[in-house]
Amino acid sequence: MWCRRECAGLVRGTTDHLVPKVKGGPSWVENEVLACSRCNRERGHTSPGEWLAECERRGWQPDGAAVLAALRALDRAIDERGGQRRARPYLAAQLRRLSLDLAAA
Repeated sequence: MWCRRECAGLVRGTTDHLVPKVKGGPSWVENEVLACSRCNRERGHTSPGEWLAECERRGWQPDGAAVLAALRALDRAIDERGGQRRARPYLAAQLRRLSLDLAAA
């Protein structure tokens, strides 16, 4: 998702939570993306918008549109299932930021 390295062989794929668990992100498939172990470890609890900017700064070519699509899918899932009180404001802020950033690009 972030650096676009193929997760095979020496590059181990991991499950990365778009909305970190410490920010209230659920352990739902809609909140999970494939990331190499390096990206997942270095991202830590950094927001998706901040991490996208950092990936670009490093010269990588992250898929911002895919990140935005995944966040929108999570937003729809939360609307359908309810709950996730802590994740909602964080998710809304990320959707606003990424929508503006990608529109400006």
